[in-house]
Amino acid sequence: MEKLPTTATVRTRMSRQKSRDTGVEVALRKALHAKGARYRIHRKPVKGVRREADIVFGPARVAVFVDGCFWHGCPVHATWPKNNAEFWRAKIEGNRRRDLDTDARLAEAGWLAIRVWEHEQAEGAAARVLAVVASRRSDSTPRTRAQGPVSNI
Repeated sequence: MEKLPTTATVRTRMSRQKSRDTGVEVALRKALHAKGARYRIHRKPVKGVRREADIVFGPARVAVFVDGCFWHGCPVHATWPKNNAEFWRAKIEGNRRRDLDTDARLAEAGWLAIRVWEHEQAEGAAARVLAVVASRRSDSTPRTRAQGPVSNI
C-alpha cells in the first residue's frame, strides 16, 4: 500500500484511537451490567470466523458490535475527509463490506449480530440489546447441562 502524506499531529491522533474498551463500549457494558446482564467481552462468537464481537451473549447466540460513526460510515454522522479522500473512502467502504460479511457469517452459524452506533445512548442501546437477548432465550429450547447441547439435526 502506498504511504500517504500526513502530519505528525494526525499520525499521533490516529495512533491513539482505541479499537477496544472505548468510552461508548464501556458505557454500554455498564448499562447492561446494571440491568443484570452477564456477558463475555471481546470474543470470537464463531470458530473459523476471524471477527471479534465487543459483547457476546453465548447461550442466546447474540454478538454485539459497537461501531464508530466515522470508521463504519454512520448514515447520520459519517464524514468524508478531504485529505486522502480516496484512501478514506475505500477504507470506510471496506469496513462496511466487512460488517455485512460478518453479519452474514454469524447468521449462517445461528447467531444474531446487533450493531450499536457510537452516537446511541447507552441506556437505550442496552434496552434494545436485552430485548433481543431475552427473545432469543425464550425462543430456544430449554436444556440442562446434563442434556448437553441442542442439535440442529
